[in-house]
Amino acid sequence: MVAEAAKGQRTVGLTCALLGAVGFAFKSILVKAAYRYGVDAETFLALRMLYALPWLVLMGIAAARRDPRALSRADLSRLALLGLLGYYGSSYLDFLGLKYIAASLERVILFIYPTLVVLFAALQQRRAPSTRLLAALALCYGGVALAVIENLKFGGEHLLLGTSLVFASALSYAAYLLGSGSVLARLGATRVTAWATGCACVLALVQMLLLRGAAALFAPVWQVQLLAVALSIFATVLPIWLIAEAIRRLGAGPTAIIGSLGPVITVALAVLLLGESVGVLQLIGAVAVIAGVRLVSTGAS
Repeated sequence: MVAEAAKGQRTVGLTCALLGAVGFAFKSILVKAAYRYGVDAETFLALRMLYALPWLVLMGIAAARRDPRALSRADLSRLALLGLLGYYGSSYLDFLGLKYIAASLERVILFIYPTLVVLFAALQQRRAPSTRLLAALALCYGGVALAVIENLKFGGEHLLLGTSLVFASALSYAAYLLGSGSVLARLGATRVTAWATGCACVLALVQMLLLRGAAALFAPVWQVQLLAVALSIFATVLPIWLIAEAIRRLGAGPTAIIGSLGPVITVALAVLLLGESVGVLQLIGAVAVIAGVRLVSTGAS
């Protein structure tokens, strides 16, 4: 009976991890689809955050009921900073980068963030990077270089700008992960994710009000509004919850391994839904990046 229950837990965990990976893989597809209707990065980011905010508030309330400890001023300040770095800053840079590069390339570049986390940690602790980490970095950045070279064939006047913006997004998210460890340990992943992302939502909406005014949120056509709803629920809130459930049932390691399918899923979706061209070099580059991240996640220090 116990064995059956454990097997059931594992099956549910694997399903959650896979669905979470698929949800996150859809993010760049939905953003690129919205850009075809002429919406700008600031407006679409604000719409994403607007539709996600109520769900995040509910997630935060549910987490607070499980853990009724009040948040201190220091906690609120840290959560606001994490929201600025991890969800507002990285999302905004990513959305800007997607204006200039293909979704399949964006996902490959963005996926290198675990190597940045480990590298930053080594520098912070004044440790020389291990041979394992150096090998992982060589795989990841060599893979990104191959993917960028492949995309040069397909044109793209602003390829370097888009690549730099998405890389800056990965840096921002890595900084968030590096700085969130103590807060996550104290408050829990769901609570931190809900309130930090909620802070990011507020920042994105304030930016929109200052740049465009409130009326601009309702100006985009219904297709853009629908894509924003899909992005906020199926590629933001739901994957966050699914990955948290997968980690709870499987652990971080197995969940990360399943998450490494993300770039492959995005490449496939970009070809099928957006009609993007993906060459052999980019596929080799994606495999190299995934291998580098797996090498880091299995013990680089």
